[in-house]
Amino acid sequence: MSAREPRRALILAGGGLKVAAQAGVLQVWLDEAGVEFHLADGASGGVFNLAMWCQGKSGTQIAQAWRDTNPLSWLWFSATPWRSISSLERFENNVLPRWGIDWDAIASNGYDATFNVYNFTRQQLETFSPAEMNTQRLLAGVTLPTWFPQQVIDGDVYIDSVYATDANLESAIHRGANELWIIWTMSKLGAWRNGWINQYFQTIQTSANSRLAQSLARIEKLNACRKPDDRIEVKILAFEVPMHYIFIFSSDTLHEAVELGVQQARKWCDANGISRRDPAPRVPDRTSMRFTETMQGFVGAGATDPIAGEQLGREQSSELAVRFRIDVDGLKQFLVDPEHRAMVTGTVSGGFVGGPRPATGTFEQFVYGEDPSWRRMVYSIDFVDASGEPFRLEGEKRLPDVLRLFRPWRDTTTLFTRLVRVGDGQVVAAGILTMSPLAFLRQLLTFRARGGRRSTLVLRYFAFFLGVCGRIYLRRKPQPR
Repeated sequence: MSAREPRRALILAGGGLKVAAQAGVLQVWLDEAGVEFHLADGASGGVFNLAMWCQGKSGTQIAQAWRDTNPLSWLWFSATPWRSISSLERFENNVLPRWGIDWDAIASNGYDATFNVYNFTRQQLETFSPAEMNTQRLLAGVTLPTWFPQQVIDGDVYIDSVYATDANLESAIHRGANELWIIWTMSKLGAWRNGWINQYFQTIQTSANSRLAQSLARIEKLNACRKPDDRIEVKILAFEVPMHYIFIFSSDTLHEAVELGVQQARKWCDANGISRRDPAPRVPDRTSMRFTETMQGFVGAGATDPIAGEQLGREQSSELAVRFRIDVDGLKQFLVDPEHRAMVTGTVSGGFVGGPRPATGTFEQFVYGEDPSWRRMVYSIDFVDASGEPFRLEGEKRLPDVLRLFRPWRDTTTLFTRLVRVGDGQVVAAGILTMSPLAFLRQLLTFRARGGRRSTLVLRYFAFFLGVCGRIYLRRKPQPR
């Protein structure tokens, strides 16, 4: 084989249940982009996706397996917490059969792959081929000490490999790989949080990220000694997955992680010039929900900053009121789509706008950037004033606010607002709109759902809302002194 011929290795790193997002990436890389991998390596949670890949499942089938998985089907707390907090018994009995893991098929396919497990008895990292794998070794690959009881195989104790490696790049290189395609869902934010649970997983992040950096540095040194045609190419898709490594209680949360992986992989392929076919059309989602939201506050003409604009608006006695009806078309998809986008219709009134003016636009709930501990609710609403000039209301609710204080009520009911003239993009006014407790109670009475049991759909939405707020406010980063 010429050194110029690609020998691609698929590196499925760990990340606890965050590897659901890894499955979304596989849907894009394997099916939409049609990338062919000649060998693969899996560590920690990545061994689940590796097993399905070795069985010959498509990327879409792997992603769908995670979409159809309910965390409550395996959640269990041990009766002997001094030995382990939980166990993998329910996962073995309820999830693996649903995924259709077939070790005979995996062995007969003959894929070139390595599963990483740490032999604690012999204090060494071990790799197993698909033909050597079985359910116990698979579970050993994700057996985190403290959380799950150790796996004893042939008299030796085995645990998760994450403290030794979360991505065995060396194994792939030794088997002739000259392209490493790495999916990395382990958090790299470096956001320290107190509490022993947080610190346990931060220790894992420390080990995994430092080992990856060391491996990449060695590859860089190796490449420096090689001819250009013989160098190892590294392609990394790394992104933050806004959920815990273990504590997931909602299938919607797991499903959203898959869709995030799909979204990130498509962006990554486009940015790297990797062609992909158009995705298959979604299955129609006939569920829907709507509710009404009313807010008002002071907006100052000439201001560009909402906080300063509110004070100016008070001095000008310039109030603005909005009444929006938010229509979620396809509620089930809305709950798992990382953008959580809905349509808005309603009215804008007050200030220089004049009487109630018809308005239309979009609403995105709980969107996030590079740091998923920060969320925003984003409004983009178009309307025309009394003279017919087009404007756009651009608003956002910040969760949490810049001080990261524990005040979810204030954050979820405070809209930092700017009014933008569409013609030239100039901000002509800014201020803050809020929702009163009475308006909130009235809002609760406006929720309507269709396409299923209405009460169940509405409760599912509230579970989503409260779940995200819980992850935001109960896992806040401590403030520096």
